[in-house]
Amino acid sequence: MNKDGFWYSVFHLYYDGFRQMTLGKTLWLIIGIKLFIIFVVLKIFFFPNFLKQNAQDGAEADFVTTEFVERSVAE
Repeated sequence: MNKDGFWYSVFHLYYDGFRQMTLGKTLWLIIGIKLFIIFVVLKIFFFPNFLKQNAQDGAEADFVTTEFVERSVAE
């Protein structure tokens, strides 16, 4: 690997920065846990797959089209 290259410099910057962190590692762990909760746990329990429940297999595009048209006319 070329030690004068841009990508090497970027990698070395982040590698060296994460290696010397003390409090930052704990903060990154908290950020990771929060992202896991937001994207996995909340998705499972609070955001059901509406399209899978209401549209038939292979007709998802038609379902979305009719919903757009019906909702735009209702306004």
